[in-house]
Amino acid sequence: MTDKTVEEYLKLPYHIEIIRDDDEENPGWVARVIELPGCITQGDTFEELGEMIDDAMRGWIGVALENGVPIPDPAPDEDYSGKFVVRLPRSLHRSLAEAAGREGVSLNQFVNVALARAVERVNPGIAYPIVERSSQFAVEEKQAKYRAGGKKKK
Repeated sequence: MTDKTVEEYLKLPYHIEIIRDDDEENPGWVARVIELPGCITQGDTFEELGEMIDDAMRGWIGVALENGVPIPDPAPDEDYSGKFVVRLPRSLHRSLAEAAGREGVSLNQFVNVALARAVERVNPGIAYPIVERSSQFAVEEKQAKYRAGGKKKK
């Protein structure tokens, strides 16, 4: 049994996932607390989610405390450097470099946007920036200029 109160749990840094729900019948937003299974809420607007997820957490934690159910601690934030090494076939490396050159961007920038788009396909609607939007827009702007017959920029 824990000595923490609902209010003390609410102050802990739980991770909240926010997803845009594009349902044609009932569009809106969904928020869930990753560490608290079933602690989820839905709202019509993004702005109302803060209060709604707070209410959902308050109810979830309150019921868990009343029933003696263990309440998970927030997962620790992992520290990522933004760098990792990927081994790939030479032919793929060449293809990526050539594609980046055709688009007028660096290999790093090209792969960054390609990976971000792949993650967005796997997790559609996640409301967090996967790449810096300025970088993504810069790439797309250069691509548009190149396709329109403009000069390639590196």
